[in-house]
Amino acid sequence: MSNSANQSGQTSSVRDEHTGAMQGLRVLDIATFVAAPFCGTILADLGAEVIKVEQPNGGDSLRKFGTITECGDSLVWLSEARNKKAVTLDLRKPEGVALFKQLVEKSDVVLENFRPGTLEKWGIGFEDLRKLNPKLVMLRISAYGQTGPKRGEPGFARIAHAFAGLSWLAGEADGPPVVPGSTSMADYISGMWGAIGVMAALRNSEITGRGQFIDIGLYESVFRLLDEVAPAFAKYGIVRERMGADTVNVVPHSHYQTASGEWVALACTNDKMFERLAVVMDKPELANTYPTSVVRVENRALVNSLVAEWMATYTLSEVLERTRDGGVPCAQIYSIKDIFEDEQYRARGNLLHVYDPRAGELVLPAPMPLLSETPPQFRHAGRALGADNAEIFGELLGLSEKQRSDATAAGVI
Repeated sequence: MSNSANQSGQTSSVRDEHTGAMQGLRVLDIATFVAAPFCGTILADLGAEVIKVEQPNGGDSLRKFGTITECGDSLVWLSEARNKKAVTLDLRKPEGVALFKQLVEKSDVVLENFRPGTLEKWGIGFEDLRKLNPKLVMLRISAYGQTGPKRGEPGFARIAHAFAGLSWLAGEADGPPVVPGSTSMADYISGMWGAIGVMAALRNSEITGRGQFIDIGLYESVFRLLDEVAPAFAKYGIVRERMGADTVNVVPHSHYQTASGEWVALACTNDKMFERLAVVMDKPELANTYPTSVVRVENRALVNSLVAEWMATYTLSEVLERTRDGGVPCAQIYSIKDIFEDEQYRARGNLLHVYDPRAGELVLPAPMPLLSETPPQFRHAGRALGADNAEIFGELLGLSEKQRSDATAAGVI
């Protein structure tokens, strides 16, 4: 048992890996980059044994994606491959397929994000594998899903944002579409949907004894989150356009600059909240002049200008104090530097301080979500390529040292 720091930044003994809400679950992660693997990260944080399967030569491309550390792997890899065991196995070779099938027989879940048809071509599609393990659950994430005219096309998160309609909404009204915050958001969201699907499928398999596969298109994960965009178009022909920091159906609900130069986010989502803001601004009469969201939306520019003028007369600390005292939701728009200095982040342990024997001191986003009885745990950062080959192929599958050596020489593992 090794040592790392807990979510409060204090050094403590790391819990045994067989604890957590998902303890006893074995997951084979044969996916690449972020989308399906992030589902594995969630399950691993919650106690599942997740075995990351990579190609023998080079491994997952995520190892070289982003900022490369002293150990040769990226910060993204060290963070998002955490708590996973790392093995190498060439699924394109018959010998690799045979070993993989042995692993499937001893596992509960497979995570994959190859183009549809790829696993079938290798002889390890869902129907092939469920013959070996009838209770098997398989998560399949691809650009456009397993069906439809675009099923075979490649795609990444940026493409998903565009195809889902999110990029259309991101940017200023008179400007081009921009990146909606993160180029990887669709990947992370798909991994979260994937975790929900896996848990639901596992629950059903407990009842019926029958596994199933979960089919997710990257774009679908984003499209599902676009509130009333679809029904508003279907019923009234409304095509929502870019609005910068504003929100379509409530005002004031935007970003404003304080007298000291910082930006804040303000959220007045209903009439009562605007009434409170009017009092905070020492202009209670505004609540009578603009009593409803409909009226305020009709006078968007004027209402926004009144709020902006008020914000511009007070420093950040004054704005935050006044809105807090008045019960109006308002927060500084943080950079990552601000986050590292914030007391709330520190109190909640959102920044996980750990030591990795390969990369040294690291600060990673803490595992989510918090559970009162079986909280998620950090055991180790992303492992070196093939670090757990001996354990998985030797102890779990029973291959001798010579068999492992021969398989390594043949490029199978």
